Amino acid sequence: MRLLIDADGCPVVDIAVSIASENRIECLILCDTSHEFEKRGAKTLTFSKGADSVDFALVNLLCPGDVVVTQDYGLAAMCLARKARVLSQDGMEYTADNIDGLLLARHTAKKIRNAGGRLKGPSRRKPVQDEDFSRALRDLLKRVTAIG
Repeated sequence: MRLLIDADGCPVVDIAVSIASENRIECLILCDTSHEFEKRGAKTLTFSKGADSVDFALVNLLCPGDVVVTQDYGLAAMCLARKARVLSQDGMEYTADNIDGLLLARHTAKKIRNAGGRLKGPSRRKPVQDEDFSRALRDLLKRVTAIG
């Protein structure tokens, strides 16, 4: 099992790397050339800035049982199909039970924007979100290592 982080725009990279180190789990940070990450306890893989280049590279690196951190529903769906466990930056685990609804909501929001509508963006990140993510990642890693 490894921890793979879709690091472009991810506010919990440091937390995830720290938890991976605590648990002696290999940690890979994936980002594009417009971001730079060098974190002790993790290996950084940098890819071109092309559309979804990091996403496709991450999916191609996945092995069943790996854990992925991403905020991208499309990437989460591809990871689930590869039998990975996937967690959002807010600590929500993406599953077969919730991914279809999330993808539908994303599609609906895109249709509204394309028609000229405006949607409220996410609110400013709060410390409790980091705490929720940290707790969820620790719990997920505990469950995955207990199974494997």
